[in-house]
Amino acid sequence: MFLVDSHCHLDGLDYQSLHENVDDVLAKAAARDVKFFLAVATTLDGYRGMRELVGERENVAFSCGVHPLHQEEEYDVEALRRLAAEPGVVAMGETGLDYFYTPETKPRQQASFRNHIRIGRELNKPVIVHTRDAREDTLAILRDEKVTECGGVLHCFTEDRQTAEKLLDMGFYISFSGIVTFRNAEQLRDAARYVPLDRMLVETDSPYLAPVPHRGKENQPAMTRDVAEYMAVLKGVSVEELAVATTKNFADLFHIPPSRLQSIV
Repeated sequence: MFLVDSHCHLDGLDYQSLHENVDDVLAKAAARDVKFFLAVATTLDGYRGMRELVGERENVAFSCGVHPLHQEEEYDVEALRRLAAEPGVVAMGETGLDYFYTPETKPRQQASFRNHIRIGRELNKPVIVHTRDAREDTLAILRDEKVTECGGVLHCFTEDRQTAEKLLDMGFYISFSGIVTFRNAEQLRDAARYVPLDRMLVETDSPYLAPVPHRGKENQPAMTRDVAEYMAVLKGVSVEELAVATTKNFADLFHIPPSRLQSIV
């Protein structure tokens, strides 16, 4: 079986007490059939540091972007464009809108979100979108900026079925994290049942949001397996079938050659 952690922050894990190094993290994941990883940046300095930490690996791809919660200061849009064009970068982001924590930066968040989509269209790289308490503005900006030209994924999906429908109509993929296993997430489970298997990804968003039964612990890429097993039950398919579908979806969305995945044992 071959699972992909479509969204993890490899630079945020506990390398002091839980993991020896990146090799250790990826080996623990591989032992549970999680064999490919998208390492997601939240700042430009963080992107640079993560590339240095992880190095060049056949089983890790990168995103480059500035998270909506990191808009305290303006960043250099040309630097974003230049870094996002580097080899190994398959996506823009994570980007998007978060009005829950920092509503005071709304205008800057919106401008940043638009920049990411525009660069994604220029470079033919999909956008990884974060949204919280900003559904209508998120959907409006995606439409305004013609996101269908580069595609994207709403990561760590926590919205309802109606929002999923609107995203699917735009050609978006929808990614589910450990939140789907939480007791109070019935609305999310309803959306997960609705999203077709051919438009679905799985992720950890590690080190955050560890799935049941690991809540309260640090999340890590190995726990993609827990999310996949839970999602398979929700969808009424085997975990093997879900793994095949989500891995194909990942490769299609992020333009990963099948030969690259097939070379990974």
